[in-house]
Amino acid sequence: MSSDVEISTFEKFKLGPSILKVKIPKEILNKLNKYCDKVIADSIKSESLNWGNKLVGDVSQEFKVEPEFVMSSGFYKFLAECVGRWIFSETNKNITKFEIKNTWVVRQFENEYNPTHWHSAHVSGAGFLKLPEEFGKHYQQNKSKEYRGGNLQLIHGSRMFLSHSIMNIVPKVGDFYFFPNYLMHSVFPFKGSNSERRSISFNASVDDKIYNIYGS
Repeated sequence: MSSDVEISTFEKFKLGPSILKVKIPKEILNKLNKYCDKVIADSIKSESLNWGNKLVGDVSQEFKVEPEFVMSSGFYKFLAECVGRWIFSETNKNITKFEIKNTWVVRQFENEYNPTHWHSAHVSGAGFLKLPEEFGKHYQQNKSKEYRGGNLQLIHGSRMFLSHSIMNIVPKVGDFYFFPNYLMHSVFPFKGSNSERRSISFNASVDDKIYNIYGS
């Protein structure tokens, strides 16, 4: 198809929930992994922090991160600063409240998965602390589609013409993704490795007047 119309600028925009991607500072990343290793090695502490009965994942272990560590490690400051900047960039409003409801670690191994779900509070996120060297490959070697074992998938709406409904994320150590609490997401199982896929997530509330766009 040809046209005589002159196009001076050509920009594409995708409608849908805002998603922020950042890197966890190395110092905080190291502290988080050391903390996890200590919890894992301590069976009594692992049991006291067990969070699996509150979550939907079919995985080896899920445990809460203690609030004291969240503060002392700098993880709270990291989350608060990222969320504050993210929300300001979208709304031009400064949040005055950032209250973490829960923070937890997910330890996923071969053939384990997290089904489609969503979170509570106002904002959520997930970051990658430790990953296997490989996640496996297709059983059918001639597959042209990308193998998605171990990937995080964000889901919104339904697939229609010129409307994407999923965002597929290949995990990389240190990457952290922020998204609205209601955004559905899932994690695919992987194979071919006995190594751990370790991630950390959170739920937090911000100012109700900013979150509630239909406020009175």
